[in-house]
Amino acid sequence: MATSQTSSTRAKDTDRNDTCQILDTALSEGQLSMTEHEQRVKAATTAMTLGDLRALVSDLQTANAPVQLPTLRKPRLSAPGTNGSWGIRLAIMGVLVMLGIGIGWGLYGNTPSPLNFTSDPGAKSDGVAPVVLTPPRQLHSLGGLTGLFEQMKKKFGNTEGNRLVIYPDYASLTRPDPSDDRRELNYSYRGGWDDPTPSGASSDAKLVDLSKFDAKAVVGVLRGAPETLNMKPGDVKSTYLIIEPSRDQTVPGTLTISVYVSSDFGSGYIQLYPDGSEKQINYP
Repeated sequence: MATSQTSSTRAKDTDRNDTCQILDTALSEGQLSMTEHEQRVKAATTAMTLGDLRALVSDLQTANAPVQLPTLRKPRLSAPGTNGSWGIRLAIMGVLVMLGIGIGWGLYGNTPSPLNFTSDPGAKSDGVAPVVLTPPRQLHSLGGLTGLFEQMKKKFGNTEGNRLVIYPDYASLTRPDPSDDRRELNYSYRGGWDDPTPSGASSDAKLVDLSKFDAKAVVGVLRGAPETLNMKPGDVKSTYLIIEPSRDQTVPGTLTISVYVSSDFGSGYIQLYPDGSEKQINYP
């Protein structure tokens, strides 16, 4: 018999037979009466564990018995039929888990109890309202143009610059470098202004208010530009606006607005005065 067994180890038929032999020896030696022997043998034949068998002979002197029951090691704190060390570990783990749940619920929980898992801690109401950002994206419209200039004011404090090129969904702005008049700063707009790229300033660069034109009139000319230039709308590959200082020295500070349209069959442009009236048409 293995010596590492415990009182909760299940008994085999050989264990029951050994116990009966020990009881027989005890009867022959006068340690047990016939009635006691009969009762203990009956109990031994139905015993379930080695501990049950050990209890039947624990008060007897067994040195002269033909067999000996194994020495049983003391069980650790565990339930019958389980390994003690694992029982202790599982108990400790259970306590730690419950403690963690309680602490987590106390700090972050928004449910009636720590064992209510209907909502994760991140769903706890924090009172922060959603903020939806709505910068203009379709720039070839009245709302898009005016919105773009609002974005300029928000970024730079004004709508001044040397040149502004506006595509359907992005724009390119040139402004003087405030720290060095020999350089220009080039910004791209795609729902917001990116970091500038410096370049050398052109000799004829002029700082003007780029928003000083009739946006509604210009948008109307922009939408009719393909027909104005005798181009089929379905053939158009790209359309963009250029807003820049006028080269007319008699009207300093005014703007020239150019509408460029291109296709696989040629390109043309329309130049406008700030009020949206025709200045020049260059057909494809």
